[in-house]
Amino acid sequence: MDIVDRFLKYVSFCTTSDENTGMTPSTPGQMEFAGFLADELKSIGLKDVSLDSNGYIMATLESNLPSGSQVPVIGFIAHMDTSPDASGKHVQPRIVKAYDGKDVMLNEAENIVLETAKYPEILRYTGQDIIVTNGKTLLGADDKAGIAEIVTAMEYLVQHPEIKHGKVRIGFTPDEEIGQGADHFDVKAFGADFAYTMDGGAVGELEFENFNAASCKIHVHGVNVHPGSAYHKMRNSMRIAYQIAVMLPRFQTPEHTQDYEGFYHLIGMNGTVEETTLSYIIRDHDRTLFEYRKRELEHLVRKINTEYGEGTAEIEIRDQYYNMREKIEPVMHIIDLAKSAMESVGVTPVVKPIRGGTDGARLSFEGLPCPNIFAGGENFHSRYEYLPIPSMEKACQVILEIIKRIK
Repeated sequence: MDIVDRFLKYVSFCTTSDENTGMTPSTPGQMEFAGFLADELKSIGLKDVSLDSNGYIMATLESNLPSGSQVPVIGFIAHMDTSPDASGKHVQPRIVKAYDGKDVMLNEAENIVLETAKYPEILRYTGQDIIVTNGKTLLGADDKAGIAEIVTAMEYLVQHPEIKHGKVRIGFTPDEEIGQGADHFDVKAFGADFAYTMDGGAVGELEFENFNAASCKIHVHGVNVHPGSAYHKMRNSMRIAYQIAVMLPRFQTPEHTQDYEGFYHLIGMNGTVEETTLSYIIRDHDRTLFEYRKRELEHLVRKINTEYGEGTAEIEIRDQYYNMREKIEPVMHIIDLAKSAMESVGVTPVVKPIRGGTDGARLSFEGLPCPNIFAGGENFHSRYEYLPIPSMEKACQVILEIIKRIK
C-alpha cells in the first residue's frame, strides 16, 4: 500500500487518549486501531505479531543474513494515540497539491485559515504536496505518520529480499500522549539492542535530549454558604486556586520559554465554590531545576494551608519520564548511525532537544536506548497540524537506510 493511502486510512480511527479513564488503553478506539494494525502486520509478512490486552503491538521482520551472522537487533517504535489537546474524532484530511506558499483555507464555512504569518514554517514546503485538516480536528500525524513510515518500510523489505538486513523489531504503544505509553511495554520481550521512536516533528529532527516531566494536581477545598450570609464563613475554592496560580512565575510558562528553558503549564482548571482542581505539567531539561520546580509547588500549597487552614489544599505529583541524554551518551554510535542514514537520503540532520517527551525517554531508562527521529509533521496537537508528504517519505527512507547499515 502507498504510504499516503496508509496514513489516510490510519487517521480515520479515533484514538484520542484520556488520562481520566484509569484503563489501558485509555480509550476503546486505540484497541480498535491496534487490532487493525496487528492484522495488517501479519498481511504484509511480519512474524511473531502480538497484541496484548493493554493494546501493545510487537512484531518481527526476520533476518535474511546468512545463518550465524551476529548483528544487533534494532527496533522501531511509534504510538497509536492522539493528543487530548484537540479533537481526533471524524478527522477529514485533505491533500493540498503543490502548496503555493499562501495562506491555506482549511474551512471556508467557518473561516478557519492556516496563516503563513502565524505559522511561517509552512513556507519551507512550498511546491510540495501537504496533508491538512478541515480545521475542526487535529490531523494525527503525531504519531500515525510514524506508524505509516514504519509499516511501509517493513513492507518494502519483505517485498525486496535482495536487501540484506538483520532482525528488526516493531512496537506500537497506546497512551503516549498522556505519559503512559511505556507503562506496560515489555523491554525484555521486545528483545532489541537499541531502537528509535519515529515521533519527531519536522524533517531532519534527531533528538536524544528531552524534558524531565511530571504531572501535578492541586485540589482546593472550600466552604459554600449563601452569599448573603457568607461573612467570615465562605471559603471560595476557585479564588484560592487562582491565588496559587498567580503565585507561580509569570514568564515560566510554555508561551514564554524556548530551547532548554523549563516551565509550569496549567492545563486544566475545574471548580466550584466548594471544590477546585488545578492540573499542571512540570517540565525542565535540567534534573536539579526539575526537582526544584516540584518543591516550589509543594511550598505554595503549604503557604495556602498556613493561611486558610491545614487541608485546604492537597497536592499530587507524579513523575512521568526523565531526560534520556544520560542513557544515550554511552551509545552515541546509534546517533551517528541515524545521522549518516539521513545524510544518505538527502536529509540534513537537525539535532535538538525535545521540548516534550517520547516513549523512548522512559524506555531508555528501562534498558532500551531509544532516541527520536522525525515523523515529518508540523503543528502537532492542533487543528492547524499538517504533514508534508515528502517529509513522510524521507522518514521511511531513513528507516530503510538505518536497517541496511546494521551488518
